[in-house]
Amino acid sequence: MAAFTDPAPLAARRAQLSAEGTTIYRAAHTTETGGVYALDVAGDAGILSLYEPLDRPDEVRLAGACADALGLAGVYVKRRPPEARHLSNVARDELSPPQPIWGDARPEVTSLENGVPFLIRPGADLSVGLFTDARPARAWVRANATGRVLNTFAYTCGFGVNATLGGVGTVKNVDLSRKVLAWGQANYALSGLDAPDTDFLYGDVFEWLSRLARRGDVFDVVVLDPPSFARNRRGVWRAERDYDTLISLAASVTAEGGRIVGLLNHAGVNAQSFERSCRAGLELAGRAGRVAGRLGPGEDYPGAEHLKVHVWELD
Repeated sequence: MAAFTDPAPLAARRAQLSAEGTTIYRAAHTTETGGVYALDVAGDAGILSLYEPLDRPDEVRLAGACADALGLAGVYVKRRPPEARHLSNVARDELSPPQPIWGDARPEVTSLENGVPFLIRPGADLSVGLFTDARPARAWVRANATGRVLNTFAYTCGFGVNATLGGVGTVKNVDLSRKVLAWGQANYALSGLDAPDTDFLYGDVFEWLSRLARRGDVFDVVVLDPPSFARNRRGVWRAERDYDTLISLAASVTAEGGRIVGLLNHAGVNAQSFERSCRAGLELAGRAGRVAGRLGPGEDYPGAEHLKVHVWELD
């Protein structure tokens, strides 16, 4: 049997998060496990991500150790080979089995992030409803967003929920999936927030940004949280190569004095390269701006450098 890093002492380092109103978080990160696995917790459900192939008995043994360490009712597995993004549609049940590998099923769990409830589906897919590394960025939006907010690549609308809870009157959420936008509306409902269909824009983000610009529609805060890789009618979009075009489009709908919150989840691009790409995008749009803030993952991601978050203030 394979030897694994014991999850118990790693999980103990996050014990204070639940007391602080966060019950969805990363209990063990790859920087602490030698890159073999990561463990996320959502209430009493565990989500075990495997970055190296293991025999099934070893998967079950590791899942059980994670459950024992945190008192979990069930543990789901996500097998994440490098080519997962290409296999996710054709091998979904193999990469992300809908049933737990250990313990009891938890099809849906309501978990808290800084006191805000979110609906998590541990067995739904490779993505379970909330990217826990973006917690500091969502907190920033709740504390700082004003005026009108455009939340692009909205997924389940975590940024939109936080902006609305922070007092923003107008928030538009844009995503290519009707399914996740409906999930986002459910998250709004958990916080008792109005969620009219007009605030959830279905379709390609790039097309929506162009359409909004033609209308002369502007926003005080634009959130960009794109995937690192995507296909659309114009071809393949890669964050490491094409982020400047996204920033340029976002700048076209950002008001004077407004801010762009740009997230890049890509370990192969450092913060300096990301900043250069964003500056190039602003130049394409004929806008000037400066970095007003830099964020990364939370304390439950020690040593992690994959996520860069830059807040740009535009003239």
